[in-house]
Amino acid sequence: MQIVETTNEGLKRAYTVTIPAADIASRVEGEVKKITPQVRMPGFRPGKVPANLVRKIHGPALHQEALNTTIRAALDQLVADHKLRPAVQPSVALGDGYAEGQDAELTVALEVLPDIAAPSLEGLKLEKLVVPVGEDQVDEAVNRIAAGQKKFTDAPKNAKAKEGDQLIIDFLGKVDGVAFEGGTAEDQALEIGSGRFIPGFEEQLTGVKVGDEKVITVTFPEDYPAENLKGKEATFDITVKAVKHGGEFVADDEFAKMLGLESLEQLRGLLKGQLEQETAGLTRTQMKRALLDQLAAGHDFAVPPSMVEAEFEQIWQQLTHEASHEENPEEALKEIEAEKEDYRKIAERRVRLGLLLSEIGQANGVQVSAQEMEMLIRQAAQQYREEDRQRFIEYVRSEPLAAAQLRAPLYEDKVVDFLFDKAEVAEREVTRDELQAAIEAEEGVTPAAEAKPAAKKKAPAKKKAEASAEEAPAAEAPAEEAKPAAKKAAPKKKAAAPAEAPAEEAAAEKPAPKKKAPAKKKAEEA
Repeated sequence: MQIVETTNEGLKRAYTVTIPAADIASRVEGEVKKITPQVRMPGFRPGKVPANLVRKIHGPALHQEALNTTIRAALDQLVADHKLRPAVQPSVALGDGYAEGQDAELTVALEVLPDIAAPSLEGLKLEKLVVPVGEDQVDEAVNRIAAGQKKFTDAPKNAKAKEGDQLIIDFLGKVDGVAFEGGTAEDQALEIGSGRFIPGFEEQLTGVKVGDEKVITVTFPEDYPAENLKGKEATFDITVKAVKHGGEFVADDEFAKMLGLESLEQLRGLLKGQLEQETAGLTRTQMKRALLDQLAAGHDFAVPPSMVEAEFEQIWQQLTHEASHEENPEEALKEIEAEKEDYRKIAERRVRLGLLLSEIGQANGVQVSAQEMEMLIRQAAQQYREEDRQRFIEYVRSEPLAAAQLRAPLYEDKVVDFLFDKAEVAEREVTRDELQAAIEAEEGVTPAAEAKPAAKKKAPAKKKAEASAEEAPAAEAPAEEAKPAAKKAAPKKKAAAPAEAPAEEAAAEKPAPKKKAPAKKKAEEA
């Protein structure tokens, strides 16, 4: 076999590989000898079919199989002889006009991974922002659950509504005297003082009685999601259909037992644990972001363009999908189109960080064990319908690329944990708001996984893309495992459940009105 390098520019390599016809013929003969004893043909005893007859009948198929096997072996030899680390599956083209009995000339093009010196971990310093969970926060969490258990009963006749009461109302919203889309609702439940409607809406209903009809005037916030309502003054024609008083729940042992617990102390302990887990997650995000920023600032090596393009396509697909579901899809698409090159830079950063973390992990023996991988596969299988789970498990086990993609986030987390252990960490106590602000200040983004959506305005798509640099980039997959796309498709996931409010808030929700009012804020504001 003859190998000639034709391109060596940056991370791009190209070769012509000539495979002698004799090598291919030898493999064909080997296949003929292998299958001849198994061939059954009328007129011949089992295993006694002449080899030349087997070759005549099965020759084309045997030649194709031998050619494919020889090409795979040639690629393996090319990679080994030239000590290549392919970034993605090489592109292989068989010369035009090839026919059986001729030498096979291949054109092989690929991109290789850059040589990255494992960075020195000496002097790595990180600040860990810690949010202590106080009893007042636990009290607040308990009270939220108690508020969610509040039951409303009809108020006495002619009773005037006050803060904490629930109203059942119909309303019609207008801007400049014209009703606007989504501004009408019937049998809408509203609790005065809950803060779930736009500023000024609830306050103007204090003192109303059943049967009252009232017109209120409010101004939509400048950051209201609907573009046509931002900053606009609007009137709402209100009809009060019911006034209900709320009964307060006392947070005591009996209340805890209603929730299936033994005591209030147990409830408080569980809530404190949840709060500590939440803040610990935010702390980890802050530290990880700071770590990745340090790594990114200290390394600027070239990365394979094909990997960047693949990462960009993944980001772009997500962004365009989200933009298509915005209130004004055309405007949202225009916005991301204007910043397309910024997204390419984000993709490049993700790939570079992925390669760097992979290099650090390999240099320091970080591994995902077989037991951990098995747990990952079984956890991921739960996303699928019960009848498809075993097929998904078999799919991942048989497709190295699928397994690598599943393993990548855990591998990244293990490398990050390794770096945390190596770093000099200084702790500082802060409030939750200060911690959140610190996260947002780093690269100007909010973590996609941990942070809630913005209450009044959806986070810009660019921030989401930047935040996803926290996630395991495609570059995490070891190069030697890169394979062509699997022919066998993974089973389809089961339908996702609708998004739910936090447990302590969900109980407070009432049946949806006939039409949701845009005046109502998102649930996160409650």
